[in-house]
Amino acid sequence: MIDFLSYLINGALSGLLYALIAMGFVVIYRASKVFNFAQGELVVFGGYMVWWTIIQMGLPLWVGLPIAFVASAIFGLLIERIFFARMVGESVFSMVMVTIGLLILIRGVVLVIFGAQVRAFPIIFPLEPLIFGDLVISRSMLYGGILTIFIGLGLSWFFNRTRAGLTMTAVAEDHQVAMSMGISVQRSIAFAWILGCVLATLGAMVHLSGRSINVMSSDIGLAALPVALLAGLESLGGLLLAGVLV
Repeated sequence: MIDFLSYLINGALSGLLYALIAMGFVVIYRASKVFNFAQGELVVFGGYMVWWTIIQMGLPLWVGLPIAFVASAIFGLLIERIFFARMVGESVFSMVMVTIGLLILIRGVVLVIFGAQVRAFPIIFPLEPLIFGDLVISRSMLYGGILTIFIGLGLSWFFNRTRAGLTMTAVAEDHQVAMSMGISVQRSIAFAWILGCVLATLGAMVHLSGRSINVMSSDIGLAALPVALLAGLESLGGLLLAGVLV
């Protein structure tokens, strides 16, 4: 019975981690109708920003993490400005193909800058697990699961209840109609990429805390893909249930 409960709880927490990664897919899709094949590479980039600020520069967590998040947000803005700002109104297929090229580009940039070797990732969450009798639960997975629930519910409220969120949804439906209504399509898509990169960095922190990072850590993006598809690519609240089910 203890083994079953352990597998159930830790499996659900792993699913919530996948849901956190999948939120990047859904946020970008809801704002632009583009499926971002490079989400796993954004996780790796965000992870290396955390590694660089805390390990390489030796900054404390309370300084290094905000810098890493800001760097990831700027990276997301640059992606939108360089690759997608001129593609407003283009077909969804064209924009998806750009994300495939972006996947290859980010992987190559990471290899050139940080190398292919495995590097120790900083300890973000305590390594000591929570022990309840014979039940052992990872602190990083537990804290990450709690964060995922709050973020998922918050983003679901944002997209369904706020003017800015509804505007981003309108942009995804039709760029030309949104522009005719005075909506800034570029601003909405830029915000989605910024948010997607920030979520990827948070996912890297939960996934890699106390472990190691290299370019192959991007495989977590493929693992999270079934969660995004099961949730329908649009339901942020549904990601939580889809993650647990997967």
